[in-house]
Amino acid sequence: MGNGFGSLYIGASGLQNAQYALNTTANNLANVNTTGYVRQQVRFADKNYNKLKDPNKNVNMQQYGLGVSIGDVVHARDIFLDKSYRQENGRKGFYTSFYEITDYVQDLFQELNGEQFKQSVSDLHQAFQELEPNMDNSTQQNLVLEKADLLLSRTKSLYDDMKSYQSNINEQIKDDVDRVNKIGNRIYELNLQIQKVEAGGQETAMTLRDERDNLLDELGGYGSVSIKEDATGFTYVDFESTPFIDDNKCYNIGLQEDKETGFYTPYWTQLSDVDKQQYVRVFKKNEVISTDLNTDVGSIKAKLLARGDGYGTYQDLESEEAYDRISGCTMMETEAQVSALLHNIVTKINDAYCPNKTVDTDVTYTDADGNQVSLKGKKVLDAANCAVGEDGQLPPRELFTRVGMDRYTKVTGDDGNTYYVYNEEDENDPTTLYSLNNISINKELRKQITLMPYKNQNGTDYPLGEKLMSLWNDKEMTLNPYDKKPCTFEGYYNKLIGQIGNDGSTFQSASETLTGALSSIDNQRQQTMGVSSDEELTHMIKFQSAYNASSRFMTVISQMTELIVTGLK
Repeated sequence: MGNGFGSLYIGASGLQNAQYALNTTANNLANVNTTGYVRQQVRFADKNYNKLKDPNKNVNMQQYGLGVSIGDVVHARDIFLDKSYRQENGRKGFYTSFYEITDYVQDLFQELNGEQFKQSVSDLHQAFQELEPNMDNSTQQNLVLEKADLLLSRTKSLYDDMKSYQSNINEQIKDDVDRVNKIGNRIYELNLQIQKVEAGGQETAMTLRDERDNLLDELGGYGSVSIKEDATGFTYVDFESTPFIDDNKCYNIGLQEDKETGFYTPYWTQLSDVDKQQYVRVFKKNEVISTDLNTDVGSIKAKLLARGDGYGTYQDLESEEAYDRISGCTMMETEAQVSALLHNIVTKINDAYCPNKTVDTDVTYTDADGNQVSLKGKKVLDAANCAVGEDGQLPPRELFTRVGMDRYTKVTGDDGNTYYVYNEEDENDPTTLYSLNNISINKELRKQITLMPYKNQNGTDYPLGEKLMSLWNDKEMTLNPYDKKPCTFEGYYNKLIGQIGNDGSTFQSASETLTGALSSIDNQRQQTMGVSSDEELTHMIKFQSAYNASSRFMTVISQMTELIVTGLK
């Protein structure tokens, strides 16, 4: 030892570093229940040694040390577990969001509370059954009108509820995107603060890093993230395979709002040209959803897919191409199927009351503009095979009418006969469609129920009841263009509910499985970064003992020094 006072340096370093270790352990214990807190671990190291002789000479090298120092305070995390956790958190967010949406749709159908919507379909069927034996019974006719009106109102209510829920999902998407932007901006700020603290190489920004890691964990639930940290402590983040945070800034996500629906679509502000209406979308909604492809990640993506880009109608089920545009969009697909169910019921009943036939002869008529129009190939009222109401007039009244458009246009052919030309539905003109927002119960029948068709024009019985009843047994409806098993109205409804239930069960199972996997990964993370009160108390005793030992060492050295000094007098 170079001199007696060197021992004091050794004792002082022991006291000082034992105190640092105690402070670190106390900090761990204070944060044992703090979410996201990463335990701090003290690593001791030797201080530099002083050499007393030239180490190049062939003699024993004499040196003495000055005690112990804090080599490092470890901020213990496992980057591989963190990556797995964030990926599984995003996948859990995806399937949980889908499950919550399908579960809510099931509730809208009230399948758990008396099957109210299905009952309205069955009630109309029952009303026709009671009408069949007495087609001229005004009481039974009124019952049909009432049940038809009830089916229409409940279908509209269900459809409006689904549209309202789409708007709710839309607001959730906006809130989520706002939160992602807020997280990104805060991570960028933390990056700069961490760089500043750690620039000297003497200190680790523990608290700032904990906050940043917590935000990165949360960000992983909203979408696919890729994270890389450089030597300065700056973290670069890619969101959905696009730079989100770099050393320049956080690139906030914008929201493009559809003028008709008000639906938001997230887009990259740095890659889009808003003035030219050229947007680069954050989420690729047309890609195949697959775990193998890592495309089933993020709650925002799930909500976008489930919400869709608009409101589903029965036209979306009329071709494979149209259906492919809404397939997988829970809300749009369900809306389209509900719309298709009502459209089929309405058009089939109207066709029974007012049957049509196709003209196959060369007959023309003059339209309002004076043009000659051919009737060949057009649909007209089959006047010879239709029932009429109490007034016996043609055309008979349909049960459901289009707002602002009659079922027929009356014309006189060049053969001198009167024709009632059916006004076809035109998908390019919403006013011509038997759609939810364009149909109502026939006002004339509301005023005078005896106008409801039930007899031949000559007053004899007409088998209208049998035709109406047969509609409920016809298997002509399919759930979508890929469904190859036609079914009845009620069978269609059961298929619809079954599909929603199966999807919900699949999403629930995936969500629960991923919740378990996420919990398992988090447990492994906690073994590395979590605080164990028992372990920290053990460390507390150890460092307290080290402090006491250093204190006793200092006392002994002090006594020895005092003895030497006093002995020299």
